[in-house]
Amino acid sequence: MSDTNYDPYRVPPPVTPAEAYQAPEPVSAPDALGAPEPLVATEPVPAMAGGMPAPEGRLAIDGGALRLERVVEEVVAWLKTLASAAVYATLIVTFGFQVARVEGQSMAPTLADQDRLIVNKLAYRLGEPVVGDVVMLYYPLRPEKSFVKRVIAAEGDQVKVVDGRVYRNDVLMDDSFVPPDFRSHDDWGPQVIPEGYYFVMGDHRNNSSDSRHWGFVPKKYIIGRVQLRWWPLPTARLF
Repeated sequence: MSDTNYDPYRVPPPVTPAEAYQAPEPVSAPDALGAPEPLVATEPVPAMAGGMPAPEGRLAIDGGALRLERVVEEVVAWLKTLASAAVYATLIVTFGFQVARVEGQSMAPTLADQDRLIVNKLAYRLGEPVVGDVVMLYYPLRPEKSFVKRVIAAEGDQVKVVDGRVYRNDVLMDDSFVPPDFRSHDDWGPQVIPEGYYFVMGDHRNNSSDSRHWGFVPKKYIIGRVQLRWWPLPTARLF
């Protein structure tokens, strides 16, 4: 070497730590390789690749489906309840009890026009009509119509009417429930009631179409016993 300033025996000056190592300044990556900006969803996230719905959309659909399922279950439960009630009502009306309405005054004063009744249809499925019962029956000449009358005599009884007074087996019947103005003055009979038949009359004797006019009533035409007048409420009573 020809450098005249070189001194092989010179001790170099001390080096401070900061001068010993200086960390390089961070160098930002080029824009082409930089990390992408985070996504900010301002609209519903579209379906993911492969056709899978985004999680938020799936939760919304699942919640709506559950609500619809509950509504359907409630509707089905109500329909079952209504169907059961209809079946029970049909069974009750067919075999047990029936609601009826009085039309006319033939049973006055015991029953009035437009009174509402409960008719016990089981009574004569389990037993027989009894003299004095107030019954609902099909009109023998037109069975599509129904009447309410009182049983006066049963099969085997002899009945006659003399000046409006009714005799059953030659015994004058108690008709104290018939007001004087409602009595008749006709004559009828005597006749014996055939087997399986009944003789019926209305309590309004001079304003009633009954067995005096159209004959005896077969038992199969007697619908049931009038059990209760429930309307009007002030005159409600059991029979």
